Order: sequence, then C-alpha cells, then structure tokens
Amino acid sequence: MKPFDYVRAARPAEAVGLAAARPDAAFIAGGTELTNLMKDGVLAPGLVVDVGGLPLADVGLRDGRLRIGATARMRDVAEHPVVSGRFPAIAQALLASASPQVRNRASIGGNLMQRTRCWYYRDTASPCNRREPGSGCAAVDGQNRWHAILGGSDHCIAVHPSDLAVALSALDAVVLTLGPDGRRSIPLGDFHRLPGATPHRETALRHGEIITGVEVPASPVARNSRYLKLRDRASFEFALVSVAAGLTLRRGVVTGVRLAFGGVAPRPWRAAAAEDALRGRPLTEGAVAAAGRAPVRGAEPREHNAFKVELVQRALADILTDLGGNR
Repeated sequence: MKPFDYVRAARPAEAVGLAAARPDAAFIAGGTELTNLMKDGVLAPGLVVDVGGLPLADVGLRDGRLRIGATARMRDVAEHPVVSGRFPAIAQALLASASPQVRNRASIGGNLMQRTRCWYYRDTASPCNRREPGSGCAAVDGQNRWHAILGGSDHCIAVHPSDLAVALSALDAVVLTLGPDGRRSIPLGDFHRLPGATPHRETALRHGEIITGVEVPASPVARNSRYLKLRDRASFEFALVSVAAGLTLRRGVVTGVRLAFGGVAPRPWRAAAAEDALRGRPLTEGAVAAAGRAPVRGAEPREHNAFKVELVQRALADILTDLGGNR
C-alpha cells in the first residue's frame, strides 16, 4: 500500500471541500471496500477523507418517502421496522449481501459506490479498462461466467455487484448528494453509468461529491416487494442473477409492477419492457413468460455466461409467482 494522507471530516461540507481540493482524494466510510483495493494496489489515493462519522445515519419515513442516510449501516437499515415492513425488497437485498460482519460495518453510501468484483479489475497483472483506461478488457475473451449479458461494450463487460442498488432501482429510489456545486437528487437509474468507451467513469458523481442519503417513495408496490438472489453458494457470494420485484393486483390483474435485475449488466438493470408486458394483464403463466423474455431480447452472452439468459426468465417467474400469492 502506498503512503497517503488521512483526515476525518466532521461535517458534509467539510468532506466535500477537502476532497474537491485534491484530485487524488477518495472517501471512506465503513472501510470494507476501499482498504482492500488499496492493499491490492488497485487504487492509490493520495488523500483519504473519512466520512464514516458524519451525521447522516438517519432512517425513517418523511413526507411519504423512506429516507436512508448515507452512513447508516447495512444491518441497521435491514432490521429497521419501517424498511422490513414497508420496503421488504430493500431489507431482503441487504440481508443477502456479504456477511454479518461486513453488514455490521458497511454503509449504505459505500454499498452503492462499491467497485465491480470482476477478477480482472482486481488483478493488477491483467488488462482492465476500468482500472487502466485503454489497456483492454480481459473478460471479453477470458473467463466471463459472472459477467454482463446486457449493457456491456467491447471496452467492459463487468457487472455491478450491489444487491441494494437492484432493489432501489426497482422501487424508483433517488440518490441525494452534496458536491462543490451544491445539492443534487439523482434517480438511481441514472446514478450508475454504462461503460461505453469510458468504463472508468462508473457513476454520475462529480469529483468531491458525496452521497448524503437515499429516498424511496412509499407505495403499495414497495410494500408487496421481494428480492431474489441466485448464486453459487448460500452466503458471502455475489449474484449470478438477481431480481427485485414489486407487484400489486386487483382481481388477478396487474395494476402496478416494478422490476430490476442484478448480475447481468454493468449497472442495476431496470426491466421496463417486462413491466409493460405485465401491466394491465392477468398474472397468467403466459404473461409471466412474455415478461421473462422481454429483458433478455437484446442479450449478448459470452462464452461462459449464456446460462444467464434462461436464469433471468426462471428467476422472474419464481418471484412473480411468490408475489402473486399476496393479492
């Protein structure tokens, strides 16, 4: 690990000012991500600004919206009665993440900002356009079982690893930020960028800008929501395919639906076409099958991950069947 300067910020504005003044600055909160990348030589910030102690850990309802502060711990959010009772997909996504030890430490803002688990990104001996722009993408012709079938490019096919981000995407969350130019509200769907030709630019954040919280509208769809994660082992494993879904029905007809997938794209993949295939229709096997085909219609699987095309459809059928029982 290379030497670096360290400072603990007492206020959000102080954190922004410290980082904005240094082009080599990085934020740290729970420390479950950045420290590992620094130890492995993947990242080498010259200044680390600790935001873990900022007063941004609030969780609760406000004006019909769930507000989650950026420094709230994953476990505390998952176990909060408002979250588990009225936004179950969020609680389930958090509990499916990492390990109990990590959830006790990791922050909500840090979870949204975590870097891909692509092994080529984390192996400094391998080419990776995210880590070193212009060096190439070893995954395109390499081992790509965990990689994207949607939204990738010739420059990068890594997937975003956050379970929470998938649930937030499905439930129309907004990311709240503070930067040198003031406050912003960024829809979750616009927060993580597709790689295109610039995969090293992973989010919509500007330099020096921090996440201060997340807001999610309270709704019947959010109350009747679920998160399903399919992975190689039962714990401390990233998704091969995951799906967050919210559903409301009236006399068996879908009146509201929200769907997003994880493990298949460089960002949480909101499935608008699948929602359209269900909305206003009875929740029949045929409708579910049509919805499952919609998000993978333009899929571009690689040598080792073609199984994800069918897995997406099976995962969606399972979660919709479960939700449909709660009419």
